[in-house]
Amino acid sequence: MTQPGARVLIVDDDDGVRARLRSFLDLHGVAADGAADGESALRALREHRYDAVLLDVVMPGIDGLEVARRVRLDSDVPILMLTGRSAEADCVRGLELGADDYIAKPFRPRELLARVHAAIRRHRGASERLASGGLEADVETRTARLFDVPLVLSGIEFDLLVALLRHRPLVLSREALLQRAGRNAATVTGRNVDVHISRLRKALGDDPRSPRWIKTVHGEGYVMLSHDVVPD
Repeated sequence: MTQPGARVLIVDDDDGVRARLRSFLDLHGVAADGAADGESALRALREHRYDAVLLDVVMPGIDGLEVARRVRLDSDVPILMLTGRSAEADCVRGLELGADDYIAKPFRPRELLARVHAAIRRHRGASERLASGGLEADVETRTARLFDVPLVLSGIEFDLLVALLRHRPLVLSREALLQRAGRNAATVTGRNVDVHISRLRKALGDDPRSPRWIKTVHGEGYVMLSHDVVPD
């Protein structure tokens, strides 16, 4: 669904990528401006209001990660990082700095469009439902269900569940989970995350030794496993 009046900023040093994205977004009712480097992007964001930013990670001068860090100092505009498929560490770092999503290159234009619309809807406060197999979370009502059975979760457990569902299949570090769950690292430590993940697993009936939902990636963090088929 097209977001009415949506305007995005495309930040990429590849002229061809910017041109193709602008044409595709315009065709689907989304106005788009372009910036070829970090300095131009920061200037455009100071001078104009955007509903979302598509931000390439690797650029000359100020890279995308530094742009994201600076933007988050005084703006909550949705940021979607554009990364190479082998740059998962950049994805995680971007999320830790406050990016809302990531899209791996080469990407499918319709998937990118769907993610842009989803980010704008979230920012505008529209309802959002996330699901993987029989696990569902309604962000607006802050309720979760497992095969239609309501789950009893604390506030932070629900926020961690949403972060894992929203960013699957990306492995999220403890720091990225705290950032995406909207928690202050000064009050919730990385070890606290482990405790809350353990409680979330218990609510899901998940065995960490043979996980169906949340997998620990040692030395990196946690990932929500995807399920396309619901078991009988």
